[in-house]
Amino acid sequence: MADPSTYRPAVGSIPESPGVYKFRDPNGRVIYVGKAKSLRQRLNSYFADVAGLHPRTRQMVTTAASVEWTVVGTEVEALQLEYNWIKEFDPRFNVRYRDDKSYPSLAVTLNEEYPRLQVMRGPKKKGVRYFGPYAHAWAIRETLDTLTRVFPARTCSTGVFKRAGQIGRPCLLGYIGKCAAPCVDRVSAEEHRQIVDDFCDFMTGRTDAMIKRLEREMAEAAEAMEYEKAARLRDDLGALKRAMEKQAVVLGDGTDADVVAFAQDELEAAVQVFHVRGGRVRGQRGWIIDKVEEVSTGELVEQFLLQVYGGVDEQTGVGEAGEAVPREVLVPELPEDADVYVELLEELRGGRVSLRVPQRGDKRSLMETVERNAKESFARHRVKRSSDLTARSLALSELQEALELPDAPLRIECMDVSHVQGTNVVASMVVFEDGLAKKSDYRRFSVTNGTDDTAAMAEVVRRRFARHLKDEADRRDEQGVAAEEGRPRRFAYPPNLLVVDGGAPQVAAAARALDELGIVDVAVCGLAKRMEEVWLPGESDPVILPRTSEALYLLQRVRDEAHRFAITYHRQKRSTSMLVSLLDDVPGLGETRRKALMKQFGSLKRLRAATVEELMAVPGIGRRTAEAVQTAVAEPAVGEATAETAVETTLAPQGAAQQGAPQRGSGATAEVGRVAS
Repeated sequence: MADPSTYRPAVGSIPESPGVYKFRDPNGRVIYVGKAKSLRQRLNSYFADVAGLHPRTRQMVTTAASVEWTVVGTEVEALQLEYNWIKEFDPRFNVRYRDDKSYPSLAVTLNEEYPRLQVMRGPKKKGVRYFGPYAHAWAIRETLDTLTRVFPARTCSTGVFKRAGQIGRPCLLGYIGKCAAPCVDRVSAEEHRQIVDDFCDFMTGRTDAMIKRLEREMAEAAEAMEYEKAARLRDDLGALKRAMEKQAVVLGDGTDADVVAFAQDELEAAVQVFHVRGGRVRGQRGWIIDKVEEVSTGELVEQFLLQVYGGVDEQTGVGEAGEAVPREVLVPELPEDADVYVELLEELRGGRVSLRVPQRGDKRSLMETVERNAKESFARHRVKRSSDLTARSLALSELQEALELPDAPLRIECMDVSHVQGTNVVASMVVFEDGLAKKSDYRRFSVTNGTDDTAAMAEVVRRRFARHLKDEADRRDEQGVAAEEGRPRRFAYPPNLLVVDGGAPQVAAAARALDELGIVDVAVCGLAKRMEEVWLPGESDPVILPRTSEALYLLQRVRDEAHRFAITYHRQKRSTSMLVSLLDDVPGLGETRRKALMKQFGSLKRLRAATVEELMAVPGIGRRTAEAVQTAVAEPAVGEATAETAVETTLAPQGAAQQGAPQRGSGATAEVGRVAS
């Protein structure tokens, strides 16, 4: 492992101009390429205290043996040079957009004399026009089956096309009217290309002119009493309208836009893009990317714009990742140098490009839909890794080795504390066996004595393992089975590993609680959110697991599940306590009736929605009392501050500051169905 100080450039030797830099390993291979508005400021950040760097960045600077840079005139030139070098050297530490799955596209081979319509996967090729990507290949075939009766373009392979020409007889599609049969010269190459051009126009959203033309021709055929032709045109018109109905209309202004959203943690991010053309969703695409550095959402947007639209072919207008630059790019957050990226996109597109964050209306609703898709994609990615048997076995063995455990941690318990400024303190305990969640063993605790995170954690650990010791003493045989029940007691089995959500203070509190109870066979560790560091009792430095470690993925999932379970219980308890406080001042409402109301409605939201008649249905509640309850729980007028709104805005579970930025205001959401074309 190299020391970055051994190859740090001399002080003052790095220019302050914009440029692109390369880190090389001892063998001279380029391992990282980056661009900077100020090379001096950017490169100096890599030679700060190594312990404070992002794990991925720390690995990169300790792997490198030298750094070099190239000065350019403008930031746009820096962006273009960075993209070219990433493409040329394929550095191992650069973010590369890899699909979370292989999406098929509808391809039109415009580079052939007789263009072909086909399903295509993999890298994009020059001279081929792409529509999509689609979620499934059958959606493309369904689209082609509908549209080839209107646009009878060639869909056969080169071998079939040549064979048909040799024998002078077209294939079945030529006989049933779904191919113009250029293979046997029923149409010329120019006529066939016109059919293909009309198909491309329809797929790009120019549908109105096509529909009007068919309607006009159908009316003319009917007027001329060419009823067979009119019937065929009627069927063609119906086929086009059915194809259009299968596309979700999401933007009423008919704009062309790409809508981008991210879901992320400290090490990875999921990217989802909806391609909207002519106001309709024409395709959807997703990637899972590794975070090279501790980057913001704006910096993720920068990487997306450079890699997805970079290297656009001048003839096709399609980028290296197969995406043409649209008129509008909607993102969750603007990059720091937004004007530079707009200039680059406009240069690639050859026209004006709008890069902005949607704030309201249909575009904001569509952004929220894309954000939900990104979160679901990221969750599937995490679950897929954790549910795979090989990955789980590897995770347990890696965890055993990293924490120096005597055995693999087949049973892991994780605890998390949640509260609002020391009030309504609750905790959760989740259980994972063989790397999978065992929800039947989940437990939740209402903490009474803990005034802060460490005290609450110590109390919960003490209560859980005190119960374990009691069950151990009460066991009737070595298996810990209650004879009268025929099954293990609730806490009969201790975990191999206890994970707490937090850093060194929380770990120390949990270890003290175990020591007080005399438990020495349960290992303890903590997972800190900020850098995903693993803390052990009595250690001054954390254990840093590699970013690709299956053990780290398992610990993250265990911690996130404990956090989710704690937050759910905390919100439920907060709602109940708020309901009790509001009902305390209602005249004529004693403890018995109050409990009856809480049992009947369960939450403040449901109680507010209840009518007077529904309230009177509760035993002991008359009309006057019901009206008083409605008045007490009614929502405050706009602008009035209440204890409830204060609680909502100050909710800060342990470590929540690292969870990410607050959610934007929500609006109406637009669910996008399956895209068929």
